[in-house]
Amino acid sequence: MAKRKAKTPHKDPYKEREQAKYENPIPSREYLLELLAANRRPLGRREIAAELGLESPEQLEALRRRLRAMERDGQLVRNRRRGYLLVDHRELVRGRVIGKPDGAGFLLADGKDQRVSLSPRQMRSLLHADRAVVRVTGKDEHGNPVGELVEILERGNKQITGRFFEEHGVGFLVPENKRIHHDVLLSADGRGGAENGDLAVAEVLAQPTERRQPIGRITRILGQTINVGEEDEVAARIHSVPLEWPDGVEREAAAFGATVAEEDKQGRTDLRKVPLVTIDGADAKDFDDAIFCEPTAKGWRLLVAIADVSHYVRPGSALDAEARNRGNSVYFPRSVVPMLPEVLSNGLCSLNPQVDRLCVVCDVLLQGDGKILRSRFYRAVMRSAARLTYEQAAAAVVEQDETVRADLDPQVLKLLENTHRLYQTLRQARERRGAIDFDTTETVMRFDDEGRVVAVEPTVRNDFHRAIEECMITANVCAAKFLRKHKVPSLYRVHEHPSEERLEQLRGFLAQVGLELGGGDQPTGLDYAKVMKAAKDRPDRHLIETVLLRSMQAAEYRPDNAGHFGLALEAYTHFTSPIRRYPDLVVHRGIGHIIDGHRGPSFPLSHNDLLTLGEHCSMTERRADEATRDAEMTLKCEYLADHLGEEFPGVIAAVTSFGLFVQLEGVYVDGLVHITNLESDFFHYDQVGHCLIGDRTGKEYRLSDRVLVRVARVDKEDRKIDLEMLDHPLDKKGRKRRKGKNKGGK
Repeated sequence: MAKRKAKTPHKDPYKEREQAKYENPIPSREYLLELLAANRRPLGRREIAAELGLESPEQLEALRRRLRAMERDGQLVRNRRRGYLLVDHRELVRGRVIGKPDGAGFLLADGKDQRVSLSPRQMRSLLHADRAVVRVTGKDEHGNPVGELVEILERGNKQITGRFFEEHGVGFLVPENKRIHHDVLLSADGRGGAENGDLAVAEVLAQPTERRQPIGRITRILGQTINVGEEDEVAARIHSVPLEWPDGVEREAAAFGATVAEEDKQGRTDLRKVPLVTIDGADAKDFDDAIFCEPTAKGWRLLVAIADVSHYVRPGSALDAEARNRGNSVYFPRSVVPMLPEVLSNGLCSLNPQVDRLCVVCDVLLQGDGKILRSRFYRAVMRSAARLTYEQAAAAVVEQDETVRADLDPQVLKLLENTHRLYQTLRQARERRGAIDFDTTETVMRFDDEGRVVAVEPTVRNDFHRAIEECMITANVCAAKFLRKHKVPSLYRVHEHPSEERLEQLRGFLAQVGLELGGGDQPTGLDYAKVMKAAKDRPDRHLIETVLLRSMQAAEYRPDNAGHFGLALEAYTHFTSPIRRYPDLVVHRGIGHIIDGHRGPSFPLSHNDLLTLGEHCSMTERRADEATRDAEMTLKCEYLADHLGEEFPGVIAAVTSFGLFVQLEGVYVDGLVHITNLESDFFHYDQVGHCLIGDRTGKEYRLSDRVLVRVARVDKEDRKIDLEMLDHPLDKKGRKRRKGKNKGGK
């Protein structure tokens, strides 16, 4: 009986892109994946070549290299018979490894909300931040997928920062990042003169295996303690945030000079007479965006001008490679680790006032109700008319401060008034579509002349914070529509619906407090908004809003658009900050590809390129968040060390199985009340109700309860603050309330 031959896909959809990239192109990665999927069995390299009709030595070598590259990227794996298998989403999953302090971990799958649990045994040869392929082998007791390691694709740690110790003549480094569970072994000549307890940086010479810990050598000693002013650097090193520029990067940046070359202005729309302004924070130094708006007969015209970073940072350059590696700028309490050298980020690419700058413009016409009528993108040269802070803009327009108004150019003042009117329109449109607004508190630290923290203060958002945010959202929506219209592969900012498990827990909690979430299996932002409205005047409003917020997924960068749940938008991308976010730079390149007259599908980045890039940029974003939290916590510990033994009212900000995290009122610092420091009772954790309940007394500690605590211990090195519970609960004014159950409700 003749063997049935699978059908080879008829046409390579990315043939044009491959022809533009290579002199002797072979079928694209996408086409190879289609071929393997159509055959439904492993194929060897010779079989693939025969299917594709590739015969020349050059073609066969190109195929070999492409298949090896697809292996490295985790698109394919080879079995023992050298046949290629697809890494699909059912059995084989690729992604980023996230470690846990207990030695276990999970793999966060590329391009979708899937986590595959990895046991401590599977994690023996892995470190946090590695990339790998795992095989799903079953489910745990909670129904979550469990996996085993198939292949390590990429190592995520070239250096590890930790504390040096020596025991019985053996030297080792204990990582400060608690997600890295392996100690690093150090040879006698690899200790760099470190002494017991020193904080040090080690280069990883050999990655861990199933039978051996990682091996390294110390390259930098940071000292026994974290000195004042060093918190940012230490946090950056702990979380592997790049601090040094590789060879050639700063040289490339400096070669552009300090001013825009005249030839670079040619062929661009001249907006130098349009009074575009930048409105940003008082401490901002890199200005990505400027705006202009004016009323029209049908509504509004809005110009959002964004620094044209893509003109300077070209694919294949040293600048581009390091910008991609960093993924984003990292904003620490004292300093910034920029994505681009300062000569670009604070200079040539920054839209500073009264100097010529290159930009990409989103030119939008809106109806009177805020709906987008049409938009277009073009390259331009601009000259910012003014650099204003949010506070200046609000003082001039909202507070009608005559002194501030008198200092402003009449054109700029008119623009601010128009912007505020447009904001009110966009705000109403936001509410109609069901975008979710949570009243979260952000803080800023104040330092004395010696660099010590003297206060942690809440930041106050005014109408112009929100106005600029709405203008940027509008431009991002237009960018997403533009890319989809022209079929340009790109990165979207995806915020998926809450998972089934989180919705089940949320609805269980809401039922306890007499509320209900509509929308069935797919609730919308409007359904969330209805719950928030119902809770608006309740004493447990903060608790309800916190639980709603925690039920939502984290936003990520992905090439497959799945909409933005929180903003209630069908498609959303990041276009407005290419100085400090690499995904925005990719979006600019996609838009420029069309402006230059090319077809969307010929854009040089493939779906797999973007899938890997999106995962990388999501990782660098998480890395930045963890690093800044560590730096802030070090500073908060330093601040509270002067308040040992003092009593503070506070709010329970998180409930866990091991205790309560309490945010101290007035200082905005969190500390832990360990479960063993509560009353002489056995407390069990109610995950749905977000509370600890005493077995004997029935006493409850719930999320958002107000309590009285004492600062018991501060450990700056471990970034921990321990608190003692003094009394619970307190009323809204911080006074003691009668004890008993606190269920919330109407």
